Amino acid sequence: MARIEINNLTKEFGTLTALDSVALELEKGQIVGLLGPNGSGKTTLIKILNGLLTPTAGNVLINGMEPGVETKRVVAYLPDRNALPDYMNTQQLIDLYQDFFTDFNRTKAEDMVLDLGIDMKQQMKRMSKGTKEKLQLCLVMAREADVYLLDEPIGGVDPATRDYILRTIISNYNEDAVVIISTHLISDIESVLDDVIFLKEGKVVLHRNAEDIREETGESVDQLFREVFRC
Repeated sequence: MARIEINNLTKEFGTLTALDSVALELEKGQIVGLLGPNGSGKTTLIKILNGLLTPTAGNVLINGMEPGVETKRVVAYLPDRNALPDYMNTQQLIDLYQDFFTDFNRTKAEDMVLDLGIDMKQQMKRMSKGTKEKLQLCLVMAREADVYLLDEPIGGVDPATRDYILRTIISNYNEDAVVIISTHLISDIESVLDDVIFLKEGKVVLHRNAEDIREETGESVDQLFREVFRC
């Protein structure tokens, strides 16, 4: 059984079609780049997988189940903006995750926070944007989940922090999981990707193994992306 099955998935917002008949199967044990320009449907797809939006047509299955209470137990989600209570400090947020998720590894979270030099007593509202993003990532990656949905995890941070974030993802995810990284910063993440999905105007225009793309075309994923999405 595929870890994630997406069957003829369509999502409409009024007259706008955000996703158009998307069909994909994603197996366990891989990091997948969900790639496309702004407005291509990446965040919509991630929100449907996380149960935050419902499809107009078609369906998605995670471990054979439609998104709901059971799948939230096995899906770790990093939204593209801060979704945590900003009055809480780091220690309180770690406590919150430990209470909320049975698969949360507190020791792993504390080790990552310590490694990044994040103050346990500092409130989120007093943190820089980059520190907030790093803390959210630590909390998400400290879960032993089956699916990780990371929406623009490197979008607002400096290059050195991007390198740390990618190392954190690689070294901390459950090896039987699927990791989906949504981004348009392809050159920064290409080295960690097993598979890539190109989304364009809500349609899948490519789903291939990243190494196969490089061997068969002689181009990087980033170069191919620039050709496919050239204005």
